[in-house]
Amino acid sequence: MALDVAIARPELLQVADAVAREKMIEREEVLEAMEQAIQKAGRAKYGHEKDIRAVIDRKTGEVKLSRWTEVVEAEPVENEATQLSLRIAQKIRPGIAVGEFIVDPLPPIDFGRIAAQTAKQVIVQRVREVERSKQYHEYKDRVGEIINGVVKRTEYGNLMVDLGRAEALLRRDETIPREAFKNGDRVRAYIYDVREEPRGPQIFLSRTHPGFLAKLFAQEVPEIYDGIIEIKAVARDPGSRAKMAVISRDSSIDPVGACVGMRGSRVQAVVQELQGEKIDIIPWSPDQATFIVNALAPAEVSKVVLDDEGRRVEVVVPDDQLSLAIGRRGQNVRLASQLTRYDIDILTEAEESERRQEDFRKRSGLFVEGLDVDDVIAGLLVTEGFGSVEEIANVDDEELAGIEGFDENIAGELKRRAAAFLEKRDGELDEKRREMGVEDAVAEVGGFSPAMLVALGEKGVKSLEDLADLAGDELVEILGADAVDEETANAVIMAARQSAGWFGDEPLETGGEDEAQPEAGEAMTEEAVSDEDGAQPMEGEASDGEADDARGS
Repeated sequence: MALDVAIARPELLQVADAVAREKMIEREEVLEAMEQAIQKAGRAKYGHEKDIRAVIDRKTGEVKLSRWTEVVEAEPVENEATQLSLRIAQKIRPGIAVGEFIVDPLPPIDFGRIAAQTAKQVIVQRVREVERSKQYHEYKDRVGEIINGVVKRTEYGNLMVDLGRAEALLRRDETIPREAFKNGDRVRAYIYDVREEPRGPQIFLSRTHPGFLAKLFAQEVPEIYDGIIEIKAVARDPGSRAKMAVISRDSSIDPVGACVGMRGSRVQAVVQELQGEKIDIIPWSPDQATFIVNALAPAEVSKVVLDDEGRRVEVVVPDDQLSLAIGRRGQNVRLASQLTRYDIDILTEAEESERRQEDFRKRSGLFVEGLDVDDVIAGLLVTEGFGSVEEIANVDDEELAGIEGFDENIAGELKRRAAAFLEKRDGELDEKRREMGVEDAVAEVGGFSPAMLVALGEKGVKSLEDLADLAGDELVEILGADAVDEETANAVIMAARQSAGWFGDEPLETGGEDEAQPEAGEAMTEEAVSDEDGAQPMEGEASDGEADDARGS
Protein backbone atom coordinates (compact mmCIF):
# COMPACT_ATOMS: atom_id res chain seq x y z
CA MET A 1 0.00 0.00 0.00
CA ALA A 2 1.20 3.48 -0.74
CA LEU A 3 2.45 5.67 2.06
CA ASP A 4 0.21 8.35 3.55
CA VAL A 5 0.55 11.70 1.89
CA ALA A 6 2.46 13.96 4.30
CA ILE A 7 3.23 17.66 4.47
CA ALA A 8 6.18 18.88 6.50
CA ARG A 9 5.03 21.66 8.84
CA PRO A 10 7.89 22.42 11.24
CA GLU A 11 6.07 25.57 12.34
CA LEU A 12 3.47 23.37 14.07
CA LEU A 13 6.14 22.10 16.46
CA GLN A 14 7.26 25.65 17.16
CA VAL A 15 3.69 26.72 17.94
CA ALA A 16 3.20 23.68 20.17
CA ASP A 17 6.37 24.51 22.10
CA ALA A 18 5.32 28.14 22.54
CA VAL A 19 1.81 27.26 23.77
CA ALA A 20 3.18 24.62 26.14
CA ARG A 21 5.59 27.13 27.68
CA GLU A 22 2.98 29.86 27.96
CA LYS A 23 0.27 27.67 29.49
CA MET A 24 2.74 25.54 31.46
CA ILE A 25 1.33 22.28 30.12
CA GLU A 26 2.92 19.34 28.33
CA ARG A 27 3.98 19.71 24.69
CA GLU A 28 2.38 16.35 23.89
CA GLU A 29 -1.03 17.60 25.05
CA VAL A 30 -0.79 20.61 22.71
CA LEU A 31 0.11 18.36 19.77
CA GLU A 32 -2.83 16.08 20.54
CA ALA A 33 -5.09 19.13 20.47
CA MET A 34 -3.69 20.06 17.04
CA GLU A 35 -4.32 16.53 15.76
CA GLN A 36 -7.94 16.77 16.90
CA ALA A 37 -8.30 20.09 15.08
CA ILE A 38 -6.89 18.67 11.83
CA GLN A 39 -9.14 15.61 12.16
CA LYS A 40 -12.17 17.84 12.54
CA ALA A 41 -11.23 19.81 9.44
CA GLY A 42 -10.65 16.56 7.53
CA ARG A 43 -14.08 15.23 8.47
CA ALA A 44 -15.66 18.50 7.41
CA LYS A 45 -14.13 18.00 3.95
CA TYR A 46 -14.42 14.23 3.44
CA GLY A 47 -17.54 13.50 5.50
CA HIS A 48 -18.37 13.69 9.17
CA GLU A 49 -19.53 10.09 9.21
CA LYS A 50 -16.11 8.79 8.16
CA ASP A 51 -13.32 7.84 10.60
CA ILE A 52 -10.69 10.42 9.62
CA ARG A 53 -7.50 10.50 11.67
CA ALA A 54 -4.53 12.86 11.67
CA VAL A 55 -1.03 12.26 13.00
CA ILE A 56 1.68 14.88 13.49
CA ASP A 57 5.23 13.60 13.41
CA ARG A 58 6.84 14.63 16.68
CA LYS A 59 10.24 15.22 15.03
CA THR A 60 9.55 16.73 11.59
CA GLY A 61 6.07 18.16 12.04
CA GLU A 62 4.74 16.17 9.06
CA VAL A 63 0.96 15.88 9.03
CA LYS A 64 -0.50 12.56 7.85
CA LEU A 65 -4.22 12.38 7.14
CA SER A 66 -5.86 9.02 6.56
CA ARG A 67 -9.21 7.21 6.54
CA TRP A 68 -9.62 4.16 8.78
CA THR A 69 -12.09 1.37 7.95
CA GLU A 70 -12.72 -1.48 10.36
CA VAL A 71 -13.00 -5.07 9.10
CA VAL A 72 -16.13 -6.86 10.37
CA GLU A 73 -17.51 -10.31 9.73
CA ALA A 74 -21.17 -9.32 9.28
CA GLU A 75 -22.51 -8.78 5.79
CA PRO A 76 -24.10 -6.42 5.04
CA VAL A 77 -22.24 -4.13 7.47
CA GLU A 78 -24.04 -1.85 9.90
CA ASN A 79 -22.11 1.31 8.99
CA GLU A 80 -20.74 1.48 5.46
CA ALA A 81 -18.80 4.67 6.20
CA THR A 82 -16.55 3.10 8.85
CA GLN A 83 -16.88 -0.67 8.31
CA LEU A 84 -16.04 -3.20 5.59
CA SER A 85 -17.04 -6.86 5.36
CA LEU A 86 -14.33 -9.49 5.71
CA ARG A 87 -15.04 -10.90 2.22
CA ILE A 88 -14.42 -7.58 0.48
CA ALA A 89 -11.49 -6.64 2.75
CA GLN A 90 -9.64 -9.88 1.88
CA LYS A 91 -9.83 -8.97 -1.80
CA ILE A 92 -8.10 -5.68 -1.00
CA ARG A 93 -5.58 -7.15 1.45
CA PRO A 94 -5.36 -10.95 1.52
CA GLY A 95 -5.00 -12.43 5.00
CA ILE A 96 -6.55 -9.50 6.86
CA ALA A 97 -8.58 -10.52 9.98
CA VAL A 98 -11.72 -9.28 11.67
CA GLY A 99 -11.00 -6.32 13.96
CA GLU A 100 -8.10 -4.95 11.89
CA PHE A 101 -8.27 -1.67 9.97
CA ILE A 102 -7.67 -0.73 6.38
CA VAL A 103 -5.88 2.63 6.32
CA ASP A 104 -6.30 4.74 3.19
CA PRO A 105 -4.06 7.83 2.86
CA LEU A 106 -5.82 11.09 2.03
CA PRO A 107 -4.43 14.11 0.23
CA PRO A 108 -3.57 17.08 2.41
CA ILE A 109 -6.30 19.60 2.99
CA ASP A 110 -5.99 23.30 2.35
CA PHE A 111 -7.19 25.17 5.43
CA GLY A 112 -9.54 27.93 4.38
CA ARG A 113 -10.53 30.79 6.63
CA ILE A 114 -13.45 28.94 8.21
CA ALA A 115 -11.53 25.68 8.57
CA ALA A 116 -8.59 27.48 10.14
CA GLN A 117 -10.88 29.32 12.56
CA THR A 118 -12.56 26.03 13.53
CA ALA A 119 -9.17 24.37 14.06
CA LYS A 120 -8.09 27.28 16.25
CA GLN A 121 -11.21 26.98 18.39
CA VAL A 122 -10.64 23.25 18.84
CA ILE A 123 -7.03 23.81 19.87
CA VAL A 124 -7.91 26.64 22.27
CA GLN A 125 -10.74 24.59 23.84
CA ARG A 126 -8.56 21.51 24.23
CA VAL A 127 -5.68 23.53 25.73
CA ARG A 128 -8.12 25.19 28.14
CA GLU A 129 -9.46 21.79 29.23
CA VAL A 130 -5.95 20.50 29.84
CA GLU A 131 -5.08 23.67 31.74
CA ARG A 132 -8.18 23.35 33.95
CA SER A 133 -7.50 19.68 34.62
CA LYS A 134 -3.96 20.54 35.64
CA GLN A 135 -5.21 23.27 37.96
CA TYR A 136 -7.70 20.91 39.61
CA HIS A 137 -5.11 18.20 40.24
CA GLU A 138 -2.69 20.81 41.54
CA TYR A 139 -5.10 22.34 44.07
CA LYS A 140 -7.33 19.38 45.06
CA ASP A 141 -4.61 18.14 47.42
CA ARG A 142 -4.10 21.61 48.91
CA VAL A 143 -7.43 21.77 50.73
CA GLY A 144 -6.69 22.88 54.28
CA GLU A 145 -3.79 25.17 53.32
CA ILE A 146 -3.46 28.93 53.63
CA ILE A 147 -2.78 30.65 50.34
CA ASN A 148 -1.93 34.23 49.32
CA GLY A 149 -3.55 35.95 46.36
CA VAL A 150 -4.49 39.28 44.82
CA VAL A 151 -8.06 40.52 44.53
CA LYS A 152 -8.76 40.53 40.80
CA ARG A 153 -12.37 41.71 40.68
CA THR A 154 -15.60 41.83 42.68
CA GLU A 155 -18.79 40.06 41.57
CA TYR A 156 -21.96 40.75 43.63
CA GLY A 157 -19.86 41.19 46.77
CA ASN A 158 -17.85 38.01 46.13
CA LEU A 159 -14.13 38.35 45.52
CA MET A 160 -12.31 36.68 42.63
CA VAL A 161 -8.76 36.10 43.83
CA ASP A 162 -5.85 35.59 41.45
CA LEU A 163 -3.56 32.89 42.81
CA GLY A 164 -1.06 33.24 39.99
CA ARG A 165 -1.79 29.98 38.19
CA ALA A 166 -5.49 29.78 39.02
CA GLU A 167 -8.44 31.86 40.12
CA ALA A 168 -10.31 31.30 43.39
CA LEU A 169 -13.60 32.49 44.85
CA LEU A 170 -13.88 34.18 48.24
CA ARG A 171 -17.60 34.55 48.94
CA ARG A 172 -18.92 37.51 50.88
CA ASP A 173 -20.16 35.28 53.74
CA GLU A 174 -16.67 33.77 54.02
CA THR A 175 -15.06 37.12 54.80
CA ILE A 176 -14.79 38.60 58.26
CA PRO A 177 -17.56 41.16 59.04
CA ARG A 178 -16.64 44.79 58.39
CA GLU A 179 -13.72 43.59 56.26
CA ALA A 180 -13.35 45.35 52.89
CA PHE A 181 -11.03 44.55 49.99
CA LYS A 182 -10.36 46.53 46.82
CA ASN A 183 -9.02 45.36 43.49
CA GLY A 184 -5.29 44.81 43.76
CA ASP A 185 -5.31 44.15 47.53
CA ARG A 186 -3.39 41.13 48.75
CA VAL A 187 -5.47 38.63 50.69
CA ARG A 188 -4.59 35.58 52.76
CA ALA A 189 -7.25 32.88 53.01
CA TYR A 190 -7.91 29.21 53.69
CA ILE A 191 -8.69 26.70 50.91
CA TYR A 192 -11.69 24.77 52.22
CA ASP A 193 -12.97 23.15 49.01
CA VAL A 194 -11.90 22.43 45.43
CA ARG A 195 -14.48 21.14 42.96
CA GLU A 196 -14.22 20.07 39.35
CA GLU A 197 -17.12 21.69 37.51
CA PRO A 198 -18.02 21.90 33.79
CA ARG A 199 -16.69 25.42 33.51
CA GLY A 200 -13.45 24.46 35.21
CA PRO A 201 -12.10 23.85 38.68
CA GLN A 202 -13.65 26.00 41.40
CA ILE A 203 -11.37 26.85 44.31
CA PHE A 204 -13.26 28.14 47.34
CA LEU A 205 -11.53 30.29 49.95
CA SER A 206 -12.55 31.31 53.45
CA ARG A 207 -11.37 33.67 56.16
CA THR A 208 -14.06 32.59 58.65
CA HIS A 209 -13.35 28.85 58.67
CA PRO A 210 -12.05 27.47 62.01
CA GLY A 211 -9.22 25.84 60.08
CA PHE A 212 -7.97 29.30 59.05
CA LEU A 213 -7.32 30.21 62.67
CA ALA A 214 -5.65 26.84 63.31
CA LYS A 215 -3.34 27.22 60.30
CA LEU A 216 -2.42 30.78 61.30
CA PHE A 217 -1.30 29.50 64.69
CA ALA A 218 0.66 26.71 62.97
CA GLN A 219 2.56 29.41 61.07
CA GLU A 220 3.22 31.48 64.20
CA VAL A 221 3.93 28.70 66.74
CA PRO A 222 6.82 26.35 65.83
CA GLU A 223 5.66 23.81 68.42
CA ILE A 224 2.37 23.38 66.55
CA TYR A 225 4.15 23.07 63.20
CA ASP A 226 6.49 20.43 64.66
CA GLY A 227 3.58 18.47 66.16
CA ILE A 228 4.62 18.97 69.80
CA ILE A 229 1.41 20.95 70.44
CA GLU A 230 -1.83 19.82 68.84
CA ILE A 231 -4.91 21.93 68.20
CA LYS A 232 -7.82 19.68 69.19
CA ALA A 233 -10.79 21.97 68.49
CA VAL A 234 -11.60 25.49 67.30
CA ALA A 235 -14.83 27.49 67.54
CA ARG A 236 -15.20 30.95 66.04
CA ASP A 237 -17.54 33.88 65.95
CA PRO A 238 -15.64 35.54 63.06
CA GLY A 239 -14.37 39.01 63.76
CA SER A 240 -15.53 38.95 67.38
CA ARG A 241 -14.28 36.04 69.47
CA ALA A 242 -12.86 32.52 69.17
CA LYS A 243 -11.96 29.61 71.43
CA MET A 244 -9.18 27.14 70.70
CA ALA A 245 -8.37 23.97 72.67
CA VAL A 246 -4.75 22.78 72.65
CA ILE A 247 -2.80 19.91 74.18
CA SER A 248 0.95 19.33 74.51
CA ARG A 249 2.63 16.00 73.82
CA ASP A 250 5.60 17.15 75.89
CA SER A 251 4.83 17.56 79.59
CA SER A 252 7.56 20.18 79.93
CA ILE A 253 5.86 22.54 77.44
CA ASP A 254 2.83 24.59 78.42
CA PRO A 255 0.53 24.53 75.36
CA VAL A 256 -1.34 27.72 76.30
CA GLY A 257 1.82 29.68 77.06
CA ALA A 258 3.50 28.53 73.85
CA CYS A 259 0.54 29.72 71.78
CA VAL A 260 0.37 33.07 73.57
CA GLY A 261 4.09 33.71 73.16
CA MET A 262 6.38 36.19 74.87
CA ARG A 263 4.22 39.14 75.94
CA GLY A 264 1.47 37.81 73.67
CA SER A 265 3.50 38.25 70.48
CA ARG A 266 2.32 35.05 68.82
CA VAL A 267 -1.36 35.39 69.55
CA GLN A 268 -1.32 39.09 68.65
CA ALA A 269 -0.01 38.29 65.17
CA VAL A 270 -3.04 36.06 64.63
CA VAL A 271 -5.42 38.61 66.16
CA GLN A 272 -4.20 41.31 63.76
CA GLU A 273 -4.76 39.03 60.74
CA LEU A 274 -8.30 38.31 61.98
CA GLN A 275 -9.21 42.00 62.35
CA GLY A 276 -9.00 42.09 66.15
CA GLU A 277 -10.83 38.84 66.86
CA LYS A 278 -10.32 37.97 70.55
CA ILE A 279 -8.98 34.45 71.07
CA ASP A 280 -9.37 32.32 74.21
CA ILE A 281 -6.76 29.55 74.31
CA ILE A 282 -7.74 26.75 76.70
CA PRO A 283 -6.12 23.42 77.62
CA TRP A 284 -7.87 20.38 76.14
CA SER A 285 -8.67 17.45 78.45
CA PRO A 286 -9.79 13.87 77.66
CA ASP A 287 -12.19 14.18 80.59
CA GLN A 288 -15.27 15.80 79.08
CA ALA A 289 -16.40 17.46 82.31
CA THR A 290 -13.01 19.12 82.79
CA PHE A 291 -12.93 20.17 79.14
CA ILE A 292 -16.37 21.78 79.40
CA VAL A 293 -15.32 23.67 82.54
CA ASN A 294 -12.23 24.95 80.69
CA ALA A 295 -14.30 25.89 77.65
CA LEU A 296 -16.62 28.09 79.72
CA ALA A 297 -13.70 30.16 81.04
CA PRO A 298 -13.46 32.84 82.32
CA ALA A 299 -16.66 31.85 84.16
CA GLU A 300 -16.33 29.66 87.27
CA VAL A 301 -18.28 26.38 87.32
CA SER A 302 -19.62 24.71 90.47
CA LYS A 303 -20.93 21.43 89.06
CA VAL A 304 -21.27 19.59 85.76
CA VAL A 305 -23.89 16.90 85.02
CA LEU A 306 -23.15 15.01 81.78
CA ASP A 307 -25.48 13.08 79.50
CA ASP A 308 -23.05 11.42 77.09
CA GLU A 309 -25.75 9.57 75.16
CA GLY A 310 -27.77 12.69 74.43
CA ARG A 311 -24.65 14.88 74.13
CA ARG A 312 -26.12 17.31 76.64
CA VAL A 313 -24.63 18.79 79.79
CA GLU A 314 -26.04 20.84 82.64
CA VAL A 315 -23.61 23.32 84.14
CA VAL A 316 -24.19 24.93 87.52
CA VAL A 317 -22.48 28.26 88.14
CA PRO A 318 -22.56 30.70 91.08
CA ASP A 319 -25.32 33.28 90.84
CA ASP A 320 -22.88 36.11 90.16
CA GLN A 321 -21.20 34.15 87.34
CA LEU A 322 -24.31 33.55 85.21
CA SER A 323 -23.92 36.54 82.88
CA LEU A 324 -20.20 35.82 82.47
CA ALA A 325 -20.85 32.17 81.62
CA ILE A 326 -23.51 33.04 79.05
CA GLY A 327 -21.56 35.94 77.57
CA ARG A 328 -22.78 38.86 75.50
CA ARG A 329 -25.70 37.67 73.38
CA GLY A 330 -24.91 34.11 74.49
CA GLN A 331 -21.53 34.16 72.77
CA ASN A 332 -19.49 32.43 75.49
CA VAL A 333 -21.80 29.46 75.97
CA ARG A 334 -22.38 29.15 72.23
CA LEU A 335 -18.66 28.95 71.46
CA ALA A 336 -18.13 26.52 74.34
CA SER A 337 -20.92 24.34 72.94
CA GLN A 338 -19.34 24.37 69.47
CA LEU A 339 -15.93 23.60 70.93
CA THR A 340 -17.04 20.65 73.07
CA ARG A 341 -19.87 19.48 70.76
CA TYR A 342 -22.24 19.29 73.71
CA ASP A 343 -25.51 21.15 74.16
CA ILE A 344 -24.88 23.20 77.30
CA ASP A 345 -27.63 24.27 79.69
CA ILE A 346 -26.51 26.76 82.35
CA LEU A 347 -28.19 27.01 85.75
CA THR A 348 -27.39 29.11 88.77
CA GLU A 349 -26.83 27.42 92.12
CA ALA A 350 -30.15 28.84 93.36
CA GLU A 351 -32.06 27.46 90.36
CA GLU A 352 -30.38 24.07 90.67
CA SER A 353 -31.11 23.89 94.39
CA GLU A 354 -34.75 24.81 93.80
CA ARG A 355 -35.10 22.19 91.10
CA ARG A 356 -33.51 19.50 93.25
CA GLN A 357 -35.91 20.34 96.07
CA GLU A 358 -38.87 20.19 93.71
CA ASP A 359 -37.66 16.85 92.35
CA PHE A 360 -37.19 15.59 95.93
CA ARG A 361 -40.75 16.64 96.84
CA LYS A 362 -42.19 15.03 93.73
CA ARG A 363 -40.47 11.68 94.28
CA SER A 364 -41.25 11.73 97.98
CA GLY A 365 -44.90 12.30 97.12
CA LEU A 366 -44.85 9.24 94.88
CA PHE A 367 -43.68 7.04 97.74
CA VAL A 368 -46.07 8.61 100.29
CA GLU A 369 -49.01 7.92 97.98
CA GLY A 370 -47.92 4.60 96.51
CA LEU A 371 -46.43 2.94 99.62
CA ASP A 372 -48.58 4.67 102.26
CA VAL A 373 -45.53 5.74 104.29
CA ASP A 374 -44.68 8.95 106.11
CA ASP A 375 -42.44 11.73 104.84
CA VAL A 376 -39.40 10.45 106.76
CA ILE A 377 -39.35 7.01 105.10
CA ALA A 378 -40.17 8.51 101.70
CA GLY A 379 -37.30 10.97 102.12
CA LEU A 380 -34.89 8.14 103.02
CA LEU A 381 -35.86 6.24 99.88
CA VAL A 382 -35.32 9.30 97.69
CA THR A 383 -32.00 10.04 99.36
CA GLU A 384 -30.85 6.48 98.65
CA GLY A 385 -31.53 7.04 94.94
CA PHE A 386 -34.88 5.32 94.43
CA GLY A 387 -37.00 7.09 91.84
CA SER A 388 -40.11 4.94 91.30
CA VAL A 389 -42.30 2.36 92.98
CA GLU A 390 -41.09 -0.23 90.44
CA GLU A 391 -37.57 0.08 91.80
CA ILE A 392 -38.83 -0.69 95.30
CA ALA A 393 -40.74 -3.74 94.05
CA ASN A 394 -37.75 -5.13 92.14
CA VAL A 395 -34.86 -4.37 94.54
CA ASP A 396 -33.25 -7.13 96.62
CA ASP A 397 -34.49 -7.47 100.20
CA GLU A 398 -30.95 -7.26 101.56
CA GLU A 399 -30.22 -4.00 99.76
CA LEU A 400 -33.43 -2.40 100.97
CA ALA A 401 -32.88 -3.66 104.50
CA GLY A 402 -29.35 -2.24 104.44
CA ILE A 403 -30.64 1.32 104.50
CA GLU A 404 -29.90 2.97 107.83
CA GLY A 405 -32.99 2.70 110.06
CA PHE A 406 -34.54 -0.15 108.04
CA ASP A 407 -34.63 -3.86 108.83
CA GLU A 408 -35.86 -6.99 107.07
CA ASN A 409 -39.42 -6.52 108.30
CA ILE A 410 -39.61 -2.93 107.00
CA ALA A 411 -38.01 -3.96 103.69
CA GLY A 412 -40.47 -6.82 103.23
CA GLU A 413 -43.44 -4.63 104.06
CA LEU A 414 -42.30 -1.92 101.61
CA LYS A 415 -41.91 -4.46 98.82
CA ARG A 416 -45.36 -5.93 99.60
CA ARG A 417 -46.96 -2.49 99.47
CA ALA A 418 -45.10 -1.66 96.23
CA ALA A 419 -46.33 -4.87 94.60
CA ALA A 420 -49.88 -4.22 95.76
CA PHE A 421 -49.77 -0.65 94.43
CA LEU A 422 -48.49 -1.78 91.04
CA GLU A 423 -51.07 -4.55 90.83
CA LYS A 424 -53.89 -2.15 91.66
CA ARG A 425 -52.64 0.50 89.23
CA ASP A 426 -52.19 -2.01 86.40
CA GLY A 427 -55.66 -3.37 87.07
CA GLU A 428 -57.18 0.09 86.82
CA LEU A 429 -55.26 0.81 83.64
CA ASP A 430 -56.26 -2.54 82.16
CA GLU A 431 -59.92 -1.83 82.93
CA LYS A 432 -59.59 1.60 81.32
CA ARG A 433 -57.98 0.01 78.28
CA ARG A 434 -60.90 -2.41 77.91
CA GLU A 435 -63.43 0.41 78.24
CA MET A 436 -61.59 2.23 75.43
CA GLY A 437 -61.91 -0.87 73.23
CA VAL A 438 -58.19 -1.71 72.86
CA GLU A 439 -58.04 -5.39 71.84
CA ASP A 440 -56.06 -8.01 73.76
CA ALA A 441 -54.27 -8.90 70.51
CA VAL A 442 -52.58 -5.49 70.53
CA ALA A 443 -51.13 -6.20 73.98
CA GLU A 444 -49.98 -9.69 72.97
CA VAL A 445 -48.21 -8.75 69.75
CA GLY A 446 -46.34 -5.80 71.23
CA GLY A 447 -45.76 -6.83 74.81
CA PHE A 448 -47.19 -3.45 75.82
CA SER A 449 -47.74 -2.44 79.44
CA PRO A 450 -51.23 -1.33 80.59
CA ALA A 451 -50.09 2.29 80.61
CA MET A 452 -48.85 2.00 77.04
CA LEU A 453 -52.09 0.36 75.92
CA VAL A 454 -54.05 3.27 77.41
CA ALA A 455 -51.78 5.71 75.54
CA LEU A 456 -52.45 3.82 72.30
CA GLY A 457 -56.19 3.83 72.95
CA GLU A 458 -56.17 7.60 73.49
CA LYS A 459 -54.64 7.96 70.01
CA GLY A 460 -57.24 5.68 68.40
CA VAL A 461 -54.99 2.61 68.08
CA LYS A 462 -57.36 -0.12 69.25
CA SER A 463 -56.91 -3.09 66.89
CA LEU A 464 -54.13 -4.97 65.12
CA GLU A 465 -55.08 -3.19 61.89
CA ASP A 466 -54.73 0.19 63.62
CA LEU A 467 -51.30 -0.81 64.96
CA ALA A 468 -50.23 -2.23 61.60
CA ASP A 469 -51.16 1.04 59.87
CA LEU A 470 -48.67 3.00 61.98
CA ALA A 471 -45.11 3.86 61.01
CA GLY A 472 -42.24 3.29 63.43
CA ASP A 473 -41.76 6.98 64.21
CA GLU A 474 -45.51 7.38 64.87
CA LEU A 475 -45.43 4.60 67.46
CA VAL A 476 -42.40 6.20 69.12
CA GLU A 477 -44.22 9.56 69.19
CA ILE A 478 -47.27 7.99 70.89
CA LEU A 479 -45.37 6.00 73.52
CA GLY A 480 -42.38 8.29 73.97
CA ALA A 481 -38.73 7.80 73.09
CA ASP A 482 -37.98 6.70 76.67
CA ALA A 483 -40.46 3.84 76.38
CA VAL A 484 -39.51 2.42 72.96
CA ASP A 485 -36.82 3.04 70.36
CA GLU A 486 -37.55 3.18 66.64
CA GLU A 487 -35.96 -0.21 65.89
CA THR A 488 -38.19 -1.97 68.43
CA ALA A 489 -41.20 0.01 67.20
CA ASN A 490 -40.58 -1.14 63.62
CA ALA A 491 -40.29 -4.77 64.78
CA VAL A 492 -43.59 -4.53 66.69
CA ILE A 493 -45.38 -2.99 63.70
CA MET A 494 -44.05 -5.70 61.36
CA ALA A 495 -45.27 -8.34 63.82
CA ALA A 496 -48.69 -6.66 63.90
CA ARG A 497 -48.85 -6.62 60.10
CA GLN A 498 -48.04 -10.32 59.89
CA SER A 499 -50.56 -11.19 62.61
CA ALA A 500 -53.14 -9.11 60.76
CA GLY A 501 -52.55 -11.20 57.65
CA TRP A 502 -50.85 -8.57 55.52
CA PHE A 503 -48.17 -11.03 54.34
CA GLY A 504 -50.20 -14.23 54.05
CA ASP A 505 -52.21 -16.61 56.19
CA GLU A 506 -49.36 -17.77 58.40
CA PRO A 507 -49.66 -15.94 61.76
CA LEU A 508 -46.68 -14.55 63.64
CA GLU A 509 -45.62 -16.63 66.63
CA THR A 510 -45.87 -14.74 69.90
CA GLY A 511 -45.57 -15.66 73.54
CA GLY A 512 -42.96 -17.49 75.56
CA GLU A 513 -41.21 -19.16 72.60
CA ASP A 514 -40.31 -15.84 71.00
CA GLU A 515 -37.37 -14.56 73.00
CA ALA A 516 -36.79 -11.20 71.35
CA GLN A 517 -40.37 -9.95 71.61
CA PRO A 518 -40.90 -10.46 75.37
CA GLU A 519 -37.57 -8.74 76.08
CA ALA A 520 -38.59 -5.71 74.06
CA GLY A 521 -42.02 -5.68 75.67
CA GLU A 522 -40.59 -6.01 79.16
CA ALA A 523 -38.21 -3.08 78.64
CA MET A 524 -41.01 -1.00 77.21
CA THR A 525 -43.28 -1.83 80.16
CA GLU A 526 -40.75 -0.71 82.75
CA GLU A 527 -40.11 2.60 81.03
CA ALA A 528 -43.81 3.25 80.55
CA VAL A 529 -44.63 2.58 84.21
CA SER A 530 -41.86 4.96 85.25
CA ASP A 531 -43.34 7.63 83.04
CA GLU A 532 -46.80 6.99 84.49
CA ASP A 533 -45.59 7.44 88.04
CA GLY A 534 -43.86 10.70 87.34
CA ALA A 535 -40.52 12.25 86.39
CA GLN A 536 -37.36 10.18 86.64
CA PRO A 537 -34.76 11.25 89.22
CA MET A 538 -32.45 13.91 87.94
CA GLU A 539 -28.77 13.18 88.01
CA GLY A 540 -27.31 14.99 90.95
CA GLU A 541 -24.28 14.71 93.20
CA ALA A 542 -21.83 11.88 92.75
CA SER A 543 -23.21 9.94 95.74
CA ASP A 544 -26.75 10.05 94.28
CA GLY A 545 -25.53 8.92 90.89
CA GLU A 546 -23.61 6.02 92.44
CA ALA A 547 -26.68 4.95 94.36
CA ASP A 548 -28.74 5.04 91.13
CA ASP A 549 -26.18 2.86 89.36
CA ALA A 550 -26.14 0.38 92.23
CA ARG A 551 -29.89 -0.10 92.05
CA GLY A 552 -30.08 -0.23 88.25
CA SER A 553 -33.14 1.86 87.64
